[in-house]
Amino acid sequence: MEKAQPFLSVPTAIIVGALIVAVAILVSGGVIKVAPKTAGTTANAPVPPPQAQQQAPQQPTATIAQVKDVFNKAQIKFGDANKKLVVIEVADPSCPFCQVAAGKNSALNKQIGDRFTLVSDGGTYVAPVPEIEKLVKNGQAAFAWVYTNGHGAGEMGTKAMYCANEKGKFWEVHDLLMSSKGYDLLNNTVKNDKAKSGELAEFLSAAFDSNSMKACLDSGKFDSRLQTDSSLASGIGISGTPGFYFNTTNFSGAYSYKDMESAVKTALGI
Repeated sequence: MEKAQPFLSVPTAIIVGALIVAVAILVSGGVIKVAPKTAGTTANAPVPPPQAQQQAPQQPTATIAQVKDVFNKAQIKFGDANKKLVVIEVADPSCPFCQVAAGKNSALNKQIGDRFTLVSDGGTYVAPVPEIEKLVKNGQAAFAWVYTNGHGAGEMGTKAMYCANEKGKFWEVHDLLMSSKGYDLLNNTVKNDKAKSGELAEFLSAAFDSNSMKACLDSGKFDSRLQTDSSLASGIGISGTPGFYFNTTNFSGAYSYKDMESAVKTALGI
């Protein structure tokens, strides 16, 4: 009887064995990586909203001439374009991350995440808008606030800021709108409804005469200004909120002022 042949010859078996070992090495620690199955894998982990993820400062998308042009055409502005530092903020008072950057709604900062918890609440986040306000009041920077639709319910609030700015009360009204109660009012009650002008004016009465505010809102004098501001924002490459320019350095999102400070120091030569 003919002897049964082995399935593989010895040399072939050696080659196949070597290939199996090589593949095992590649899978376990080499080029091919296979993620182990564990509870709470990356695939199942919650992903923070894109706005909440830290980004490096983007390359400038506007020249200093363009930034100054936006400043000059803005409805709300402080200082003049000849300052060493010109700051543009593009925002929407109904936008959660604009509220975070304003630093007046600490509960929302905490809710969004630890990295946005304010220093005053034991966190590490330094809200940029109050720091910008200090620079403006110290005469170190020019500043313009420009609206664009970032959340969908900020039109009436923005018009209230235009009205207040005419009478030198921008910051006072801004800070009320950027509070927890202001955020709730804009997003859950007013919601761009012109018929709610009285409720909005009453809410702002601690900072601005309610009758004057209601009259300004009802007049419609700033209705077209919303689109003008949005066009200014898109002209320097900003479509989301918040967005900032420190001269030509652009920050897209609610960065901590710590991340912006180097741009400030460079502009001021300090």
